[in-house]
Amino acid sequence: MNNYEFGITKETAWCPGCGNPSIRAALKKALDELDINQDDVILSAGIGQAGKMPQYLDVHAFAGLHGRSLPVGIGIKLSNHKAKVITEGGDGDGYGEGGNHLLHAIRRNIDLTQIVHNNQVYGLTKGQVSPTTAAGQIQTFAKGGSKSNMMYPLALALTLGAGFVARGFSGDQEQLKEIFKAAIIYEGYALVDVLQPCIVWNKVNTFAWYKERVRPLDETHDVTDLSQAYEKAMIWGNEIPTGILYNVEKSPYRTKFGFLEDDNEPMIDRKLNPKNAQVLVDRLK
Repeated sequence: MNNYEFGITKETAWCPGCGNPSIRAALKKALDELDINQDDVILSAGIGQAGKMPQYLDVHAFAGLHGRSLPVGIGIKLSNHKAKVITEGGDGDGYGEGGNHLLHAIRRNIDLTQIVHNNQVYGLTKGQVSPTTAAGQIQTFAKGGSKSNMMYPLALALTLGAGFVARGFSGDQEQLKEIFKAAIIYEGYALVDVLQPCIVWNKVNTFAWYKERVRPLDETHDVTDLSQAYEKAMIWGNEIPTGILYNVEKSPYRTKFGFLEDDNEPMIDRKLNPKNAQVLVDRLK
């Protein structure tokens, strides 16, 4: 029986009212219900409030640099394709510093789940505008309002060819849990953008602000229809759709290489002599 409760009795570094505890609870419930072997779950995190997630779940984890959760997660997955790899970070971490890695993880369709805690602000570093801050929004170091246009990450992911794209809200744990479950079992790159408040540094996108606007997708939404998904991904304002926007099968990166497909012998378990170059070359064929 798995138990992901490590750290639940500890005092966290998150502010009361922050969305992170709810995201953590939804992820914990998703892992519990999927009943994945605890040793097979690996979290890769960047820097920021969201990057503290591995400290509060009893799974293997790597805490890396700002914006670098994806390359570490990719390395883990390619070396051990049996692992369920989840990368964690905020909107600044995932879409700003880590934006380049985002592009290529999607392009290659690496088999992992990227969870982005999206509060439209850099929360740990005192409220700078992030890629998802609305144009004109006033923040700590943007007293005249943000001068950049807001990024639409879900639309970007769809444009790049992602096969699984979803948005959740920290205020709807049940929906978020189900999104996490679907993303984790998806074979390929899965993006889950999670809207959450930052009660200290973002006085615009508050819990009440989201609560008035989020609208779960209904049963008429076709998750296999790219045009429908893209249309929903571009809606932002008085209404913000949440749920799984897109979910279609696509061959994950590992299927392109025979040596990564051996279910009985992940790369991490193989004994290779680096001096024997021909063996290594043959494995790449």
